[in-house]
Amino acid sequence: MNIRAKAMSLFLLGLVRLLTGAQARWYGCPPKAEQRIYFANHQSHADLVLMWAALPQELRSITRPIAAKDYWTASTFKRWITTEVFNAVYVEREKKGDEDPLQPLIDALDSGDSLILFPEGTRTSDGSLQSAKAGVGFIACKTQVPVVPVRIFGSFEAYGKGRGLHLGTPVSIVYGRPIPPSAYDEPKAGKERAQIASDRIMSEIARLQMPARQVI
Repeated sequence: MNIRAKAMSLFLLGLVRLLTGAQARWYGCPPKAEQRIYFANHQSHADLVLMWAALPQELRSITRPIAAKDYWTASTFKRWITTEVFNAVYVEREKKGDEDPLQPLIDALDSGDSLILFPEGTRTSDGSLQSAKAGVGFIACKTQVPVVPVRIFGSFEAYGKGRGLHLGTPVSIVYGRPIPPSAYDEPKAGKERAQIASDRIMSEIARLQMPARQVI
């Protein structure tokens, strides 16, 4: 990371924590620097930044968020920050030609990176959880990487779809117990294998509860 990117990283960390008090609550597992896929609900465009900021430094260096290519490359600044600061993996929202939109994620996992994925595929419109897409289950089954369910609370209220920015809204990010491949994967399920995995992971996200007390 170059000097400009490092300075921006420190600025964003301070800004996010000042404005939202974003705190990571590791109830199900310690924040260990080992390969994992963090599956989180998707409440706002700020989720990528919030999850990144809530991770300890040793995890931020090995954990790559995914970023919708059309949105995060729409300007020079967005492209720079997702590339140089977040080291994000770009994904296409729609399949183009023969390209597999999931291949960049599989390549990142094959190289040993951890990933932050949003199984719902798009932001919620009302703050509630949505159904999971089969694609994320396919990635988990194919790579057999342990999955950590994550639930974000407060991001929709802070910057949800169509709501504008509400400064000072407290945000909590709750990390659950890691799910081994044997608990989410059904290798003999045929065409339903990926969706079954996605649904099981999403159900674990739904089980996570808001902390009794917000820390700001």
